Amino acid sequence: MNVHVNDRADGQLSQSGGQWQLRFERRLAHPQEKVWQALTEPEHRDAWFPQRIEADGDWVAGVHLNFVSDVMPETNFDGELLVYDPPRVLEMRWGTDVLRFELAPDGDGTILTLVSILAELGTAARTGAGWHTCLDTLAYTLAGQAPPWTGEQRWRQIHPSYVSRFGPEAATIGPPDGHPVLDTEP
Repeated sequence: MNVHVNDRADGQLSQSGGQWQLRFERRLAHPQEKVWQALTEPEHRDAWFPQRIEADGDWVAGVHLNFVSDVMPETNFDGELLVYDPPRVLEMRWGTDVLRFELAPDGDGTILTLVSILAELGTAARTGAGWHTCLDTLAYTLAGQAPPWTGEQRWRQIHPSYVSRFGPEAATIGPPDGHPVLDTEP
């Protein structure tokens, strides 16, 4: 199965109710149940999501979540599961942002919509490039293939298009010092 990824920034930035949000819509050539597993089961999610998720109980709305980075432990943070409606909606507070994943069947595939509500506009370009990279990696993971790039390489490739589309005010807050995407080595 060939995996198609977009080399242009496809996340949409808008303001709604005084909050900035990024919206991605991707068609995945896999059934909704398989995509749901990739969102919720650690053995699948860990292949594409930027951090491990540890829940302080069963996956039900209100459970406390810990987002753990093996690469940069100083960037670990807390969250909360806000909506858990299998196999359609998964929403969580991810640090200071809110992530909402919606799945809808589309023939033999699935439409995945990701909405990331941002705490600060200045993070939009870095966050857009990050979720773009994660969703590209998810497409490869679902197809049982390894991406032809590392996540850091992909982020560096796509980030300039998000800065260009969203403008300099959306790129005032970059990755934290020491983050692997800042490493200029190939």
